[in-house]
Amino acid sequence: MTASSSSSSLSAALSVRGLRKRYADVVAVDGLDLDVSAGECFGLLGPNGAGKTTTIEICEGLTEADGGDVIVLGQRWATDSNALRERLGIQLQETQLSDKLTVEETLRLFRSFYARGRGIDDVIALVQLEEKRNARIVTLSGGQKQRLALACALVGDPELLFLDEPTTGLDPQSRRQLWDLVEALKAAGRTIVLTTHYMDEAEHLCDRIAIVDHGRVIASGTPRELIATLEAEQIVFFAVDAADGAGPSVEEIQSIASAIGTPRPARAADGGWELQVAAPHQAIPALLGQLAQRQLRLAELRTHSPTLEDVFVTLTGRALRDE
Repeated sequence: MTASSSSSSLSAALSVRGLRKRYADVVAVDGLDLDVSAGECFGLLGPNGAGKTTTIEICEGLTEADGGDVIVLGQRWATDSNALRERLGIQLQETQLSDKLTVEETLRLFRSFYARGRGIDDVIALVQLEEKRNARIVTLSGGQKQRLALACALVGDPELLFLDEPTTGLDPQSRRQLWDLVEALKAAGRTIVLTTHYMDEAEHLCDRIAIVDHGRVIASGTPRELIATLEAEQIVFFAVDAADGAGPSVEEIQSIASAIGTPRPARAADGGWELQVAAPHQAIPALLGQLAQRQLRLAELRTHSPTLEDVFVTLTGRALRDE
């Protein structure tokens, strides 16, 4: 490691270099590098099996790496594990809490794990569970349980907070409540590492994002920077009426994309095709002309601005929630 990279590692809230982890014949993490700056919300995205959960567990001190270097808040798990546990907050993807305890009892238990931390009343108010203070966990809704899990991660007043898919399975209102909590933590200067299966969540909450696939970071930057890499002003979706036959072949669709001059090949999606276009006012008339020339009848046409989902699919070849 060079002097400049060492200095960068010390100033970052989280620095990962050449991280490796193998399970039998499966390489989960393959030389992964990562930097998270203090005070930012950093998103780690990847399809299932990409290595992001293993990476997070190593950074949390829950799993031992086979190789590489991980510096968390200027410290290492091998030498500073007790100190690091006092400085981190962790919300796992599924937090199993005792059904018979109340909200307050649960938080008092977790608060006892730390030498210093936040007041119980303060944390209960922060996650908006005042009315459920004396309710047993078994009576809580899914959204309330997720907010309690976040409260358990916050009760030690952590400098760095790991949130592993905190809104999975929640209804839209509960998701928004969790978003508000994360934004409040960001405003308070907390550093957050977030994994999620929702692209809109990552785009809304994260200052920077790393996309992981096959155990490596394949792209990183702000949401705006990542979207700009598509070099597309619009995504055009079209479907062709195939009532009279099997419809056009893949080769014919790609020939249409080439004739229009799209920067990337067409992608099959939702029973139709998507084109990334730089000038929709030119591409759409050209598309209609190509379809008419080939005697293909348009069944559906719509456009949308590029999103992180489009970036993700372009880079990995599959949607974030694909198995």
